[in-house]
Amino acid sequence: MDSDTKDADPARKDKSVKLPRATRVKNKTPAPVQITAEQILREARERQEAELRPPKQKITDSSELADYRLRKRKEFEDKIRRVRWNASVWVKYANWEESQKDLKRARSVWERALDVDYTNHTLWIKYAEAEMMNKCINHARNVLDRAVQLLPRVDQLWYKYVHMEETIGNVVGARQIFQRWMTCTPGKQAWLTFINFELRYNEVESVRAIYEQIVQCRPKVGTWIRYAKFEMKNGDVVRARNVYERAVEKLADDVKAEKLFVAFAEFEERCNETERARCIYKIALDRIPKGRAEALYNKFVCFEKQYGDREGIEYAIVGMKRFQYEDEVRKNPLNYDSWFDYIRLEESAGNQERIREVYERAVGNVPPANEKQYWQRYIYLWINYALYEELDTGDVARTREVYRECLNLIPHEKFSFAKMWLLAAQFEIRQLNLTAARHILGSAIGKAPKEKIFKKYIEIELQLANLDRCRKLYEKFLEWTPHNCYVWIKYAELETALGDTERARAIYELAISQLELDKPELLWKAYLDFEQLSEFDFDRTRQLYERLLGRTKHKDLAVAPAEGDLLEEKKQCIECARRVFERALDHFRTSEPQLKEERSMLLEEWLNMEASFGDLGDISLVQSKLPKKLKKKRPIETEDGPAGYEEYIDYLFPEESETTNLKILEAAYRWKKKRKVSSDED
Repeated sequence: MDSDTKDADPARKDKSVKLPRATRVKNKTPAPVQITAEQILREARERQEAELRPPKQKITDSSELADYRLRKRKEFEDKIRRVRWNASVWVKYANWEESQKDLKRARSVWERALDVDYTNHTLWIKYAEAEMMNKCINHARNVLDRAVQLLPRVDQLWYKYVHMEETIGNVVGARQIFQRWMTCTPGKQAWLTFINFELRYNEVESVRAIYEQIVQCRPKVGTWIRYAKFEMKNGDVVRARNVYERAVEKLADDVKAEKLFVAFAEFEERCNETERARCIYKIALDRIPKGRAEALYNKFVCFEKQYGDREGIEYAIVGMKRFQYEDEVRKNPLNYDSWFDYIRLEESAGNQERIREVYERAVGNVPPANEKQYWQRYIYLWINYALYEELDTGDVARTREVYRECLNLIPHEKFSFAKMWLLAAQFEIRQLNLTAARHILGSAIGKAPKEKIFKKYIEIELQLANLDRCRKLYEKFLEWTPHNCYVWIKYAELETALGDTERARAIYELAISQLELDKPELLWKAYLDFEQLSEFDFDRTRQLYERLLGRTKHKDLAVAPAEGDLLEEKKQCIECARRVFERALDHFRTSEPQLKEERSMLLEEWLNMEASFGDLGDISLVQSKLPKKLKKKRPIETEDGPAGYEEYIDYLFPEESETTNLKILEAAYRWKKKRKVSSDED
């Protein structure tokens, strides 16, 4: 039982069966006789069996013929009942009836088919062709006449109708059919067919009348050009020129007007009217937008190279460059470098209206974001525009308007351009309009105060000797930037120049009392120079140095008052100067001992000062305090550890050397004592 079950199990049986292993091709060399795909297909076709065809039936009497016709008609009728909408079945049925010479039945089939779908123009055409093959011209004419009435927009029916009439020699009838057709305003090819029909019979006036109809119902550039070429071909130059002139009047603003102007200019060129052709080119270049005039520019350049002089060639080349710049600014209107190049080109040409037009278009491309980096290049368009109007055209009113528009356009709440305010004010000054210049600069200070504007405004008022205005401007300047030491110094210098010492001193005192200053060292230096060099008040200078030393302990501040004291009589101030140096050295020795280099420089200054005293000086006071310069090495620390050694200079002062010697002696004593103890133990 187990064995039977085992044998009967198909799964186990499948597992026991082993599939053959795929053989590997051992010989991959090409066969000596090659067989092509064409040969394989030909042999397969030859070995096919012949198709089974029904036997040919020979009809010998009328009864067999009637049976055959009845059977075929029944087959066609059955097909029609199944696929009534299939036009090919109706066509086969009608052709079969025609082959049986039964034209009545054939016409009946055609009419039944047209009742099913009269919009199928193929049925009408085959119906008419069947009538024409049987030489039933009137029947065919009747069919086509009905067809064009029901389907007037199907050009194939009209072509067939005209072709039939022209084939049988009925030229008048064909012309009447064309005229009926043209009342339906067909396409361009239908009109051209009508024209070719009339040309075949040399009816020039009829062709001219047809062209007049075409340009009325289809006023296209190509139609007018074809009309003009027709007149030119007939040798009527006056009529051809008249056609071109009418076309230019009607289609000068058309999209394809470029093609019309080129054809008109070439016509005049063929007639040896070069001046007319040049005028046509120039009119076209002025009226057609630059983006659509590429071919026109190329033609004009070739024309000028052939017939023109140097000026004409330059004008044509400028036109070509103008087209290139127009293409660039059309692709990227925010590329202001392209606008600058375009403007320079127009300025070289010298056409004032065109220059202004390009400037207006350029400044109309305002940067999309209110960030100064995007406006920095754009603002120079306005500057160049204003300078052009002022210097080249001399139009003062227009220049003023340009400045006004630019200043209204700039978003002063976020950023401004001091250059623009100053240029506008300087323009008004050149026009001797000081009130307008002051108004512009005052508006600039109120809307967007800048250091450059304040400086220029103060400079202008100083040149005009309006000192009260200068003081007010400095006060406004300081209200805006109280931390700017430059303003305080210039304000004090102004008062010093005017001889108001107390006012200048008050300004300096107010300045140094400010908590935050950008460059306080310059302010203190200016104040010290004012008291020392301008007023020669050494007591105040010494007091200022004392106040300054209370704020900072820089070595230069220790040397400066000592040098200032030398301006007095040397015998009286030598001790005072030495005390200043000693105070400075005590400060560096006790408070900042790590600043050894500064301390050494201070001693060198003292030594130089003592040497400058001559017999009154005592160099030995300083020499005993001078340090020794020692060259030492220290390791260069890197991320991976020490990487060699570098040399540096260290300063060893006398008091430090004594301490160092004591330390060395103590270390030697400890070492000697330790060595003695170790020898006793041994």
